[in-house]
Amino acid sequence: MSDLLRAPAEIKYAEELEWLESIDDNPKPFSWRLSPKMVRLFILGSERSDGLDREISQKWYGDRSFVERSIVTLASDRGLLLIGDPGTGKSWLAELLSAAICRNSTLVVQGTAGTTEDHIKYSWNVSMVIAKGQSRESMIPSPIMTAMESGAIGRFEELTRSTSDVQDALISILSEKYISVPELDSDSIVFAKPGFSIIATANSRDRGVNDLSSALKRRFNFVRIPVVTNKKSEVEIVRFRTEELLRRHQIELEVPPTLLDVLLQSFADLRASAAAAGSDDEKLESALSTAEQIGVLEDAVLHSNFFGERALTARTLASSLVGSLARREPEDLAILNKYLHGVVEPRSKEEGGSWPEFLEGGRDAIATLS
Repeated sequence: MSDLLRAPAEIKYAEELEWLESIDDNPKPFSWRLSPKMVRLFILGSERSDGLDREISQKWYGDRSFVERSIVTLASDRGLLLIGDPGTGKSWLAELLSAAICRNSTLVVQGTAGTTEDHIKYSWNVSMVIAKGQSRESMIPSPIMTAMESGAIGRFEELTRSTSDVQDALISILSEKYISVPELDSDSIVFAKPGFSIIATANSRDRGVNDLSSALKRRFNFVRIPVVTNKKSEVEIVRFRTEELLRRHQIELEVPPTLLDVLLQSFADLRASAAAAGSDDEKLESALSTAEQIGVLEDAVLHSNFFGERALTARTLASSLVGSLARREPEDLAILNKYLHGVVEPRSKEEGGSWPEFLEGGRDAIATLS
């Protein structure tokens, strides 16, 4: 695992999954490796009332009803569509579900404007076709077809970014549970084995790009993942991801709780400002998601470790926030500058603490980028 830049969940948590499977005596649908109860426990973590001999860490933070509805959907013959704003943890939840159910979260198709039917069905090894002709041996199965053949979970990221032709091809797979290969004279149908399902994700901000047809919508159960606004939950998510980052880079650097509060409060302020804005020009281009908070903190931690005094400061945090959120010039810089003068400056005078240094660092970062 240490040789991988980013290990998939089934490798990262392999020991934990093995242990859960060894004690799991609950009924399991199809060929699932874990029962629905254990899948939920793996994702949301254990509690004292579970009576386990060891603690299972929480890996996804959100309402347990979202996880339970997702698990129930996958235990049926319907597809699962996780929909929400960017950075709400849809892909991470899909990965954890796949890892717990079938120990393979890597059967993924990435939806783009260039995604074709071949990406969700099959293509051909041209050199083998020339040498031996078209056969099952010369066919290259898509991740979705591989999931069908092995009774596993196939994942489709950013479904609404794919064209209507690709979405239409997915309707047949979800309803008929097989893929026809007309180029072959025999063995020309690939049937799905029990346990096969599809988890798709879609960003709610992509509405109108390639809207799903009513036929495709009927074949999915929708689970809407909201933006995390609960401060306690957001702190847990940011701290969890930051601790992972520090372990991965073998960095011994403390993130002071006061600076974590500054980061969370800054994002809360900017979200409130975006909600009150009268037009898109008055909003930051950033979605201001929890994932982007983590990105700001990650940038600040790494900068402090490599170029600072191995201690996170409010100045470095402010510089990372401006650098990460200022994507349009001069619009985003103007919005951030207004925030610093209108909100952070009065707060730094009233509350003191880390805010004056945060204000100074933000001003310097804006001056550098302007």
